[in-house]
Amino acid sequence: MSDKASYYRLFAGYVVAQVATGIATVALTLLAFNLAGDEAGAVIGTALSLKMLAYVLAAPVVSILTAGIRRRRLLIALDLLRGGCLLLLPFVAAVWQIHAIVFVFALASATFTFVYLAVVPYLLGDEADYYRSLARSRVAAELEGPISPLLAGLLMVVLSVAGIFSLTAAGFVLSALLIRAARLPLTPAPPSGGVWRRLTRGPRLFVATPTFRAIIALDVVAALGTAMVMVNTVVIIQGVLDREVGSTATAFAFLGGGSILGALVLPLVLLRIKDRHVMLAGALIVVASLASGALGVGIAGLLVRWTAIGFGVVWTITPAIYVIRRLARPSDLQAMMAAQMTLANVCLLIAFPVAGFLGAWTSMPATFLILAALSGLATLIMIRLWPEDVTPDI
Repeated sequence: MSDKASYYRLFAGYVVAQVATGIATVALTLLAFNLAGDEAGAVIGTALSLKMLAYVLAAPVVSILTAGIRRRRLLIALDLLRGGCLLLLPFVAAVWQIHAIVFVFALASATFTFVYLAVVPYLLGDEADYYRSLARSRVAAELEGPISPLLAGLLMVVLSVAGIFSLTAAGFVLSALLIRAARLPLTPAPPSGGVWRRLTRGPRLFVATPTFRAIIALDVVAALGTAMVMVNTVVIIQGVLDREVGSTATAFAFLGGGSILGALVLPLVLLRIKDRHVMLAGALIVVASLASGALGVGIAGLLVRWTAIGFGVVWTITPAIYVIRRLARPSDLQAMMAAQMTLANVCLLIAFPVAGFLGAWTSMPATFLILAALSGLATLIMIRLWPEDVTPDI
């Protein structure tokens, strides 16, 4: 059975929270500059590192420890916690206070995402509806990137930094009210065993099940493609090609356009083609796009390549959520979602410096070629681990 009304309320709350987070992130850069001056970059860099640390290490722990709490109550509490963090930011007097608040905020955001992903399958029983929900979430995430800075810029004209934080805190209150209006399913009983056993259950299932190990290989492919774009775009365009800043923005826009296009067509494709084949096709698109960069770097080719990578990354990793939903037991679903997001972020943590150091130590064509070889190897591992679409015993 589906409860679309509750799903749309939950999704609306998710989108409002996403936009509020994006606006608050822009306002945080202004606060950091006001507090640290020329050292604001270091403050923001540390804050973003703490955010990634929260997603990789802390949030999976909190997600498992809160598995027995009613989901609606937990989501509302996480929204209110995030709003409270934003209300505290205008009163900080030291850099460490910014870092502490950002860590708590990121921890709440990551836990919210894990719970959201685990709840949606119970609200949408129909496969087609669930595919479309994955596409909506991806499109919302892609659109939040350019829309939030635009809204933040408009708000800066009429509001102070403290006013922006207050408004975004109100956004989280609105998100909590939308979630309160939704009817969410009862929380399945968490798996038996001690805390350590429950904390490690998700990663253990990933390691023990060939299909999930194949998903880890696909996470590597997606991370390498994403890292090449995020780390080296500005180097290629403004360094190698000697173009203006506007060209860098255009390149990222093409990446986002490819991601949105991939997300929009994905539900229709998944209804006709097995998820394994779709994910493999996405990985091959990423590999081919990276390999083509070894032939030379030009602005036109780069824009096509970035569009293809955005498209391919979406096809590579987005269906993984559906695979987990299809194969995991209800009591394991939240732990499995947390494990997947954690592993994907670990892959990014490794891929970012790899792409950066390769770009600094070698030529860009060589960097493209090495990353293509690594992603190609990961794709071959995926094929070996997941030779056919079977339902393993987990």
